[in-house]
Amino acid sequence: MKLHFVPLVAALSFAGLTVHATPIPESCQTGGIAIGCQSWTFNQYSVMEAIDKTAAAGGKVIEFYPGQKFSPDKPDVKFDHNASDEMIAAVKAKLAERHVRAVNYGVVGIPKDEAGARKIFEFAKTFELYGITTESVDAIDTIEKLVKEYDIRVGFHDHQRQPNNPGYKMWDPNYVLSVVKDRDARIGSCADTGHWAQSGLKPVDCLKILEGHIISVHLHDMNDMTGNSHDVPAGTGVCDVAGIVAELKRQNFVGNVSIEYEYNWKDNVVDAAQCIGFVRGRGI
Repeated sequence: MKLHFVPLVAALSFAGLTVHATPIPESCQTGGIAIGCQSWTFNQYSVMEAIDKTAAAGGKVIEFYPGQKFSPDKPDVKFDHNASDEMIAAVKAKLAERHVRAVNYGVVGIPKDEAGARKIFEFAKTFELYGITTESVDAIDTIEKLVKEYDIRVGFHDHQRQPNNPGYKMWDPNYVLSVVKDRDARIGSCADTGHWAQSGLKPVDCLKILEGHIISVHLHDMNDMTGNSHDVPAGTGVCDVAGIVAELKRQNFVGNVSIEYEYNWKDNVVDAAQCIGFVRGRGI
């Protein structure tokens, strides 16, 4: 049965009310933080398989990304905010079967056009997501309007510094802070610790710069702090994951932490599990 969210949103908006998103349940949290996987970790597989692998790694939550293969038997069909009702129902059933909750979606481009942006927020509402992850700074006014309407958070993500593209500024936490600090409190940073390290930055220092504005985390540990580094199990690299966890706890962070393991692509469930285990062992 299709739920017609657009008319409902319109009706509530005209009535002067706000549509409230469901928060991440305590059952999905450890020490107040929801820990799981960004499905990009399993981008060699379908979204259905990514849910299975997240559960196998010990994750309680998953963050989707746009364009992942839908299922092993439908590898040419992509899963994103344009998914059919049938696809959404199948993904929800898989989530329920594996006791994994969808909490975030991205990195996704959000257009300035309100109708186009609303489609992404409707998709998020359908899954009762906590947040959306983007780098669409140019759409900040549209994003803020919809954040207020839907009560769904938006985190601005950082990729690594691009030496040949000085116009790319998202790698710099000070720039991200300048984008979000005067906006609705539900707009902030999706802190990607791996890309900070690849930009030569210490993730703990970056988290401190963005204190009070961290919506979600893409958690990595890296083998070095160069642009060519790769993921290693948490606690064995240069990112000071123990320090990251301690800093998140100090800030009373309540969003989702997504393990995004971008290495050993074909067989990284154990690696992801080690990352989740390390973080939980630090009191989260």
